[in-house]
Amino acid sequence: MKRGLLLVNLGTPQSPRPADVGRYLREFLMDEWVLNLPRFARWVLVNVLIVPRRKYASAEAYEKVWTERGSPLLVNLRDLQAEVTRLGAGLGMQVAVGMRYGQPSIRAGLAELSDCQDILVMPLYPQYAESSMRSSVEEAERQAVALGLSGKVRFVPAFYDDPGFLDAFAESARERLAGGDFDHVLFSFHGLPESHVRATDRSPPGARHCLATPDCCERICDANRDCYRAQSFSTARALAARLGLSPGAWSVSFQSRLGRQPWIKPYTDFVYRELPLKGVRRLVVVCPSFAADCLETLEEIRIRGSADFRAAGGESLVTADCLNARPTWARAVAAIASRHFERGA
Repeated sequence: MKRGLLLVNLGTPQSPRPADVGRYLREFLMDEWVLNLPRFARWVLVNVLIVPRRKYASAEAYEKVWTERGSPLLVNLRDLQAEVTRLGAGLGMQVAVGMRYGQPSIRAGLAELSDCQDILVMPLYPQYAESSMRSSVEEAERQAVALGLSGKVRFVPAFYDDPGFLDAFAESARERLAGGDFDHVLFSFHGLPESHVRATDRSPPGARHCLATPDCCERICDANRDCYRAQSFSTARALAARLGLSPGAWSVSFQSRLGRQPWIKPYTDFVYRELPLKGVRRLVVVCPSFAADCLETLEEIRIRGSADFRAAGGESLVTADCLNARPTWARAVAAIASRHFERGA
C-alpha cells in the first residue's frame, strides 16, 4: 500500500512586499475560526480597518527575517519534508507539504498524494486550537472531498505530550542552556483569545472549568483535554522536567495577541518587564508551540523581544531554535506517522 503524509503548517506570504503580505493577512483573518464574527462584520474589520494599515508593519517585520531561499517557515517545512522523505523511503511513504493560508496550499499537497491509498494529514501544531488545528483539518476535509480523496484521508491529533516531540525540543533548548549562563527560562507560546479557550471546555452543562480558577491548567482532565492553554502548560512542565529546571527557574507566557479582547495570560511582553524586577538579567526563551522558526519566533521574540527585555533592565535575551528540520524531530515525525499508519492498517 502506498502511503502519503501531508505536513501542514499555518502559512506565509509569497514575499515580504506589502501587497503579498496584505493578501496573506486577508486570507488568514477572514477565516471564521480566527475571527469569530458574522461574515460581513469580519469583512469590514479585516478589509477596512486591519489589513490596509497592518500590511505595511507586517511587511517590514517579514523583511527582517526573509532569507535567500524565501520565507523561513516555508524553508523549514521544505527541509523537514526532505528529511522525513529520506526516513520514510523504506516505508513506502510519500511526503508532501501544504499551508492553511498561502502557497503551497493544502489542496496542492493532497493532489500530490492523490495516487496514495492511505493519506495521513499531520498539522504541525503541537497544541490544539480551533484557529489552527480545527481550521486546517476542516480545510483538508473540504479539499479531500473536492479531489475525491475523502475516504483515504486521516489526521494526526495534537502531539503536545508526544515523547519524540518533547525530546527533540528539549535537545534544542539544552544546546542553548549549555554552560548555565542564564537566570531564567521562559516558555513562550502563541496566544489565543480567552473566548477560544472557553469554547473547548468540555464541562457538563451548567459547569465551567477553563479559566474558571487560577489552577485550571495544572493538569489535563476530561473538561480541558482540548484546551490549548492546559496543553501548553503540560508541554512546559514536561520540558522543564527534561531540562532539570527547578520550579522557580522557569515560567510560561503567551505572545502575539491581536485586538482588544482579552487573550490568555500571562502576556509575554508583560513578563519581559516583570522579570528584571525579580533579578532576572539573562533570559532564555523557548517557543514550544512553534514546530518551525517563523515571523513570531525570529522577529517578535528574537529581535523585538530582545530589545524590549533590555529596555526593561535585562542584560540579554536569547532564544532556543525551534524544531525546524532537526534530525531528532524528523525521526519523531516519521515515528508518529508510522504509528498512525499501522493503527489504520
